Amino acid sequence: MRQRVTAKQENSRMCLVCGLKNPFGLMTAFYELENEELLAIFRAADEHQSYPGRLHGGIATAVLDETIGRAIRMKDRDLWGVTIGFNTRFRKPVPLDEELRVIGRIDHIANRYFEGSGEILLKDGSIAVEGKGKFIKLGLDDIADFDFEEQDWRVTTSADDPEFVTY
Repeated sequence: MRQRVTAKQENSRMCLVCGLKNPFGLMTAFYELENEELLAIFRAADEHQSYPGRLHGGIATAVLDETIGRAIRMKDRDLWGVTIGFNTRFRKPVPLDEELRVIGRIDHIANRYFEGSGEILLKDGSIAVEGKGKFIKLGLDDIADFDFEEQDWRVTTSADDPEFVTY
């Protein structure tokens, strides 16, 4: 499926998934797509392994959780998804040191919560990991004492940012 990228979402300083200055983080980039799905792109390193050469299942779950939880920001920039419950299904091993793509989407929106699903895709487009979660909708002030400048919360553009993606 070929989709146009409509926007890039912010990264922070030290978040495990999106922190650009966290030496042990995934440094994931998040792109909003024209079909209202959120695409995350990351490359796992040795620090993220469980078995040799394989991504740890907890890290796989974390990147799925973050991608689906962020998808609500495409509907309302002031909302964040805070995980109430999450289920992960592992279908194939996830390799280290290659570009991986994660797709997240909103499946149901209610007044106070939303539900979403997503997948980690391998280079060949096959699904390695599936996730489904339920998230409460909150404003950032209700979640944490967050200083946007201190956390370097901003869109960081790159020459590698895609205009179109295929998955």
